[in-house]
Amino acid sequence: MSEGLAAADRAEARPRSAGASVAVADRRRAELDRLWARGRAFLGTDLAIMGGAMTWVSERNLVAAISNAGGFGVIASGSMSPDLLSREIAATAALTARPFGVNLITMHPQLMELIDVCIEQRVGHVVLAGGIPTIAAIQRIRAGARVLCFAPALILAKKLVRMGADAIVIEGSEAGGHIGPVSTAVLAQEVLPHLPEVPVFVAGGIGRGEAILSYLEMGASGVQLGTRFVCAFESITHEHFKRAFIRASARDAVASVQLDARFPVIPVRALANPATDRFREIQRQLIDRFNSGELSQKDAQLEIEHFWAGALRRAVIDGDVEAGSLMAGQSVGLVTREQSTADILAELVGQALMAIAGRDQRFTSALTGSAEGQGAGG
Repeated sequence: MSEGLAAADRAEARPRSAGASVAVADRRRAELDRLWARGRAFLGTDLAIMGGAMTWVSERNLVAAISNAGGFGVIASGSMSPDLLSREIAATAALTARPFGVNLITMHPQLMELIDVCIEQRVGHVVLAGGIPTIAAIQRIRAGARVLCFAPALILAKKLVRMGADAIVIEGSEAGGHIGPVSTAVLAQEVLPHLPEVPVFVAGGIGRGEAILSYLEMGASGVQLGTRFVCAFESITHEHFKRAFIRASARDAVASVQLDARFPVIPVRALANPATDRFREIQRQLIDRFNSGELSQKDAQLEIEHFWAGALRRAVIDGDVEAGSLMAGQSVGLVTREQSTADILAELVGQALMAIAGRDQRFTSALTGSAEGQGAGG
């Protein structure tokens, strides 16, 4: 490269006016939009950022706020009845004209009726979670909407695509609530290079824009974040619950402990609190009672499973952060204050764009250094 061309390159790398700065910013935004174009098109949104469905948290106000700010809000139906879900969808639609989805639990006894409600209410996307769905459920959704399924491994992701899933969500163990055994980073490496047929959204432990960009560059079509939105102004969570999140560090979000393989505990990630210690003690007591013949295995298992019944609502809605369940992902350490949903999304996008800018600057510096080295040698 001649010194003249190298100088021209250096001059281009230094914006000479506000107009040049805007052009550079536009190029970086265009690059981000290119990376998540498939996800944006699939969701019908400005940003390929889905809101994680959090029971008691992801209701009409937060869901609509995420969608109105350019993301994709998702209602957490939890144990809702068909009538209650119908009202929640209608209430959400009254707050936003933008696309949003509904998360349904595959083990719900009225799953098919809930699917019918989504179709009747013209919900465009349904997310199936909590287990491997049936082909019947997937096909019923596809009669009027797109279906997204969670996959804990590549082999199951491929199976779900064959069953008719329109998109896949892979969620690592860093996430809050019910979790699998594999980290997000490992799942992404396992799945993203080998599942080009459908859009794949990555979830679990994502709290900054740089992480979003890294997964997009690995081949993800978009991402899903839950914990990051808990402390949004639009979130109806109790102030005590929000304060617990703001004070917490990543290591405070721990998975529930199973003391005896005979009494399985579904892993749930939540902030450690007195209820966490109490749960371990209850397990010890029940195991001792079983070993002494005082309780049957079935009765002991039921008591273990019922320990957390209603605990999430007690924490989220009532603000009982001592006896309630503080479900949170490890990205809770990145939640440092209350913000509007729009500010959270703008911050994430800004961080992604800054990461692109840093990459561009490193590339330009490398080219400049190479050109200067050739000039000196010539």
